[in-house]
Amino acid sequence: MSSPFYGNWRHVFKLDPDRPIDDDRLAAVCLSGTDAILVGGSSGVTFDNTVELLSRIRRFETPCALELSSAECGVPGFDGYFIPMVLNTEQGGWIAGRQAEALRDYGRLLPWEQVAGEAYIVLNPDSTVARLTEAKTDLTADEIAAYSQVADRLWRAPVLYLEYSGTFGDMAAVRRVRSELTQARLFYGGGIRTAEQARQAALSAHTVVVGNVVYDDLEAALSTVEAVINSAKEQDHVF
Repeated sequence: MSSPFYGNWRHVFKLDPDRPIDDDRLAAVCLSGTDAILVGGSSGVTFDNTVELLSRIRRFETPCALELSSAECGVPGFDGYFIPMVLNTEQGGWIAGRQAEALRDYGRLLPWEQVAGEAYIVLNPDSTVARLTEAKTDLTADEIAAYSQVADRLWRAPVLYLEYSGTFGDMAAVRRVRSELTQARLFYGGGIRTAEQARQAALSAHTVVVGNVVYDDLEAALSTVEAVINSAKEQDHVF
């Protein structure tokens, strides 16, 4: 069986269609050496702004994937699609309802060999995604591990995403989750603003997602790419 489209990703930049980014900054991100661009956001994502961002990214050869979180942003032409599900919420619409709506409208059009389920554990209570989904974020390390087992062993979700969105997370908890996974690839996102934080995240998760700092401090964002690449050389000494 061939590797999934995200199977070799170590570093990813995440861009929000609802946030403006000028051409020079976008070019720097796409030419940075990152493995991929992930397009998605927690609010304000529409068909029009997603199409507009994709068309600009397509000037470069960097692979680009979309988080298809609602029917409003179903745009063809991406290299891959993730269907996000929030595990730690009691609002069932974020577990399967919105996903079913999106697939009702676009499922017949999706290249299913390039589609992956993405199980989120949302861990920053102050983040937009936590408020929007009413996520239960005050989880212990044992509870985080339990949710990860639901995704990995029960649901067999191909991707597990630990989302600290806006704050740098507990790397010990991230490493524990990774050590207990049987088949899922672990994505980490949240609060990465320095090369050192990117290095720590890369030693703890399979894939590091860098987002907000792209808009706030481009030089710092670009420094995370080399940090993650260099961390690959350390992996044999950690795991």
